[in-house]
Amino acid sequence: MSIKEWTPSSWREKPIAQDVIYEDKAHLEKVLTKLRRLPPLVSPVEIDRLRSQLADVAAGKAFLLQGGDCAELFDDCSSDPIEHKLSLILLMSLIILHGSRLPVVRIARIAGQYAKPRSKPTEMVDFEKREILSFRGDNVNGYDKSDRNPDPERLLGAYFHSTATLNYIRTLLLSGFADLHKPLEWSFSHVRSPEIHKAFSAVIESLQDSLDFMKVATGAVGGGERGGMETVDLHEALLLEYEEALTRSDQGSTSRSFSPPASKPSTPAVSRSVSQVRVGTNSESAYPHSPVRPPKSPSLANSLANSFSDIRLENTASKKTEKWYNTSAHFIWIGDRTRQLDGAHVEYFRGIANPIGIKTGPSMKPEEIVRILDIVNPDRIPGKVTLIGRYGADKVDQFLPAHIDAVKATDHVVVWQCDAMHGNTKSSQTDPSLKTRHFVDVITEITKSMAIHREKGTILGGVHLELTGEVNEEGYSVTECIGGSMELEDKDLSFNYRTHCDPRLNFEQGLDVAFLLADHLRSKRKGEQPKDILLSSLRGRSGQPQK
Repeated sequence: MSIKEWTPSSWREKPIAQDVIYEDKAHLEKVLTKLRRLPPLVSPVEIDRLRSQLADVAAGKAFLLQGGDCAELFDDCSSDPIEHKLSLILLMSLIILHGSRLPVVRIARIAGQYAKPRSKPTEMVDFEKREILSFRGDNVNGYDKSDRNPDPERLLGAYFHSTATLNYIRTLLLSGFADLHKPLEWSFSHVRSPEIHKAFSAVIESLQDSLDFMKVATGAVGGGERGGMETVDLHEALLLEYEEALTRSDQGSTSRSFSPPASKPSTPAVSRSVSQVRVGTNSESAYPHSPVRPPKSPSLANSLANSFSDIRLENTASKKTEKWYNTSAHFIWIGDRTRQLDGAHVEYFRGIANPIGIKTGPSMKPEEIVRILDIVNPDRIPGKVTLIGRYGADKVDQFLPAHIDAVKATDHVVVWQCDAMHGNTKSSQTDPSLKTRHFVDVITEITKSMAIHREKGTILGGVHLELTGEVNEEGYSVTECIGGSMELEDKDLSFNYRTHCDPRLNFEQGLDVAFLLADHLRSKRKGEQPKDILLSSLRGRSGQPQK
């Protein structure tokens, strides 16, 4: 099928993996009709700006930081959880910015990451005596065992919780939440190693001096167009009915003009697979809902002319080639379980103008990467595709080099990113029912990826991390991953294990990664070798991987 034959619903003609079966089709269609009429969550202007920034990442002119929950819950749509996640991503980006001297593009797994893929559609409960549907995320069914039937109303819940989350993030950023001086009341009381404490303190002292100088020299501090404290959102596009309903044309029509046929039966997957809220100094960024029609009142039209001029020009350029945008998020990705070349997800992704991610790993053959790039980015647009590698610390040496060679042999310009989480999941030795990750594995995969790209003459443009800044009622960070400067051990996991999905780095471990990245990027900038003291200390005795 050529690109001219693509429509927001053409994916329905393809076999689909990770499909959700709704019993009440009429109820589902009623919900989807409502979603088609609701305003976009993000605008084409914001999406195009992000793609331009990702082109800079691909060229080594910026660094990409993605982070957030494996799967959000509707209950996370509250001020404290949102602030904690946003503050961690902002602080990490500030540390990386200082070390790299590169603008940091921040994308959060937030405001839409409500679905989760599953290896099996069902699970056994009650001591393996009863089989129920697996929990697929808050936008599909409930975590409680009695609430596992897919409910179409949860799609509307996902939309409105995403809207509230995005609105609050935009409000925070416009209200000075990201003021560069505010976060610098640093505390390293959690750091047990004197060497790490000294290294962290030295970085912060240097950072504070730089900010003080900037304030004196310019009279103010804040973000620029690329290096500023902006953040955008992303999520894995699993539920294509939802994504289709929020797919909008830059020429004013919506996907409701199509009469989609019934979905084809699900087929099994053949393999496994924050929010950079675009709020800047331009007034267009404060109004995410596009397209915008000129108001009837001349006086009102005049008063809004400047604010909406860029968006309106984008809309009324009738001679332009029509482009379709997924307006549920700025950036969406195809998971390792849904990247079948002839499948529904690849078909949907090939027609949208958003920058997209593709998860790559040991199960993906080098030639498959080239074929999927040709399908989703036939025009070779820089910044369009991010390849998110999730190999595992013990496999990245084996598979990443061949993947790099395959892409280098083409004319595709991609962003290379390291997902150092999904290939490093283990079971707790103390409690095998708990999943965990070892911090040493996370930083090992990152540093190995950097070295491989350096040898191949390519650029590791960013990292993709599952992390959270949330704390419990007593103010303690989550305890889901082992190691780091806190030297968490396996026996500590149950202290504050809160995830309903995969284990996340906590606030302190997130900063550990940021300091490590800053050290490596600073050394690269100066043509030096990274400081082994920081890397070896962060590995730590408690962070050694367990066999």
